[in-house]
Amino acid sequence: MSDRPARVTLLGKPGCHLCDDARVVIERVTADVGVEFTEIDITTDAALQEKWWDQIPVTLVDGVQHDFWRVDEARLRKALTD
Repeated sequence: MSDRPARVTLLGKPGCHLCDDARVVIERVTADVGVEFTEIDITTDAALQEKWWDQIPVTLVDGVQHDFWRVDEARLRKALTD
């Protein structure tokens, strides 16, 4: 990991199969384009849980919501390379 902040954040929760699917896509794309990603378990923070519960997994790019429920690989790749 580098000292740069992660460009992609995955908001999810344990036991979420859609989160697992999203993680696979995010790992592949971020590795290909050379950027960092981080993952946050929303069940550890009441405010995050309240805000995002109905939409997880949520993908943020540079802190802005990019996708929810499913990650569109081509769209994520474009967002990170444009």
